[in-house]
Amino acid sequence: MRRFGPAGIAAVILGLEGIALVVIGLVELFALGAGDATSLANGLALIVLTLLGAAALIAFAVGTLRRASWARSGGILFQVLGIALALAALSIAPTPWLFVLALGVTGIAGLVALIAAVRRDGASDPRLQGSAAPSPRDRAAGDE
Repeated sequence: MRRFGPAGIAAVILGLEGIALVVIGLVELFALGAGDATSLANGLALIVLTLLGAAALIAFAVGTLRRASWARSGGILFQVLGIALALAALSIAPTPWLFVLALGVTGIAGLVALIAAVRRDGASDPRLQGSAAPSPRDRAAGDE
């Protein structure tokens, strides 16, 4: 059985964030249908962008489980953006503490797990290990 390490934890966090964005997109869709939006075009654009972000987060979760570097780097970007959004929300009066804590804590936890997954995969990648035999590029540079 495979061990549930940092990549698994990061994938769970990314997946949960993706599901949360799907829920937010559905709430926005119902609000649009109820006539709560001032502009139909702006409301639709917001819903589409929210659902695209959700799809990206879910894809990053699956890719992180498959040890894909593109997924980890995309996940790191989303976590940094989430932390920045949580910090920006601190300037709102009154401060939405539940939002700040939920987004900030999950962002930091996801960021730490993704960085740990990157470090673990880098340590086990033979391409990144020092080898006794010089690479063709090193041999070509030595001939100059």
